Amino acid sequence: MVKPLSFKGDKKPKKRKRAEADPSIDDAGPSDLVVPSTEDAEHDDSWVSAEAVGDVQGPVVIVLPTEPPTCLACDANGKIFTDPIVNIVDGNPSTAEPHDVRQVWVANKIYGTENFRLKGRYGKYLSCDKYGILTATSEAITALETWTVIPTRDTPGTFQIQSQHETFLTIKEPTKANGAPEIRGDATEISFDTTLRIRMQARFKPRLKASKEEKAKEKISRKELEEAVGRRLDEEEVRSLKKARREGDYHERLLDLKSKNKHDKYG
Repeated sequence: MVKPLSFKGDKKPKKRKRAEADPSIDDAGPSDLVVPSTEDAEHDDSWVSAEAVGDVQGPVVIVLPTEPPTCLACDANGKIFTDPIVNIVDGNPSTAEPHDVRQVWVANKIYGTENFRLKGRYGKYLSCDKYGILTATSEAITALETWTVIPTRDTPGTFQIQSQHETFLTIKEPTKANGAPEIRGDATEISFDTTLRIRMQARFKPRLKASKEEKAKEKISRKELEEAVGRRLDEEEVRSLKKARREGDYHERLLDLKSKNKHDKYG
């Protein structure tokens, strides 16, 4: 059983001891995303900022340079619009989190390329035509649904999202009083209005993912170690094996202890 994408302020159900399997990033839509409920993954539903292009994968929120901050969103008809960000600390875009699945996109690299596709809440891909009009109505990937993510020079932690027409996502001032800013894909030059932040789920960030894997390697019980060696272990041997797991020479140390078993048996 899986649980849906959660938002700040939602009541969290009690954790279960049974581990949940992650769905495929490629096939999941934002409404299908799950968060593992084991203790090892207790922070998997938190949101962090992408710092490099290599971080960008899985569920993302594209934060726009508006005041107050808004993000890229789509409705059931594929209309693209700017949506106010509710979950934010002191108006700081680097703390933004979604409160509505329409604000979440699933980012993946297109196989065999360095380009990205962005799938919206309703399973359709973000598209930009030659006039810079954005929609999310296509279930297929063509050049119109293909995007390049470029780090912004001199502004770490921000990005430019470029279409295959070599134009950039950009904001436009509202045309009506008290209207919402408009989002288009027709900017031909990089500017403040094209400079975006990308927020993502922590469990998909490579550095954090690697850190969790390292912690997982450290977690092994005395019973598991004794079963692997084939006898009871003293405290020093347990510490030595756990250290070996962290440092990458666990199997060599295990073989040493097993070899010691044979010598003790026939010595």
